[in-house]
Amino acid sequence: MLTRIVKMTFMKELIPSFKSIYTQVEPKIEEYEGCIGVQLVQDINDPRVFFTLSRWENEGSLEHYRNSQLFQETWSEVKKKFASRPEAWSTKSID
Repeated sequence: MLTRIVKMTFMKELIPSFKSIYTQVEPKIEEYEGCIGVQLVQDINDPRVFFTLSRWENEGSLEHYRNSQLFQETWSEVKKKFASRPEAWSTKSID
C-alpha cells in the first residue's frame, strides 16, 4: 500500500470553488480500482493550504488513476485555483 500526499495552496477567494469540485470528485476517486480511500485536510494555521491523502493498493493503481480522464479533467480545473506550485509525495509505511 502507498499513500499519496499532495499539498495545495489556493487563492483565498477560490477555496469555495475548490471545495465544491472536491466534494463532487471524492466519491468517484474512492470508487476507482485500487483506491483504498481519500481524505482532504486543511492546515490549521493557513486556511489556504490543503492536503489530499489518498491510499492506493500499489503504485500501478495510482498511476492508472493519474492517467485517467477523471484525474486529467479534475486537475486541469483545480490547478487554475493555485496560489503557488503544488507539492506531492508518494509514501509507504515502515513496518
